[in-house]
Amino acid sequence: MCKITVNNLDELRDAAKRFLEIVGDAKIFAFYGEMGVGKTTFLKELCREMEVEDEITSPTFAIVNEYYSKKYGQIFHFDFYRIDDLREVYDMGFEEYLESGAYIFMEWSEKIDNILPDGITKVIITQDDKKVRTIEVIIN
Repeated sequence: MCKITVNNLDELRDAAKRFLEIVGDAKIFAFYGEMGVGKTTFLKELCREMEVEDEITSPTFAIVNEYYSKKYGQIFHFDFYRIDDLREVYDMGFEEYLESGAYIFMEWSEKIDNILPDGITKVIITQDDKKVRTIEVIIN
């Protein structure tokens, strides 16, 4: 387990760089954190650090966005906030995404905890009353 502290938004780029150093070869990430804590904001910065040239947006309504990085390859960004039934996840071919070898970033992972594979990296983002964020990385 490792923790990254982000005191303000100006530190997000360095936090994303540090995150990539910490996780090494890991490719599947389950992000946890309350609404408004900055999961999407951090993922946008992480994708920028990974040299994604596409516009990076929240996939809340689409459920999944696909990006490409010349350096890292395919990246899938999921947002499971609107998922009410795990069948929706199976119907979208989620298992195929997991087996694709691509980078996978999942927001609102608690909605699908029951079907997440072992060995993924969990990322818990919290924020205190002074807006200081802590990014806790748990590599399994």
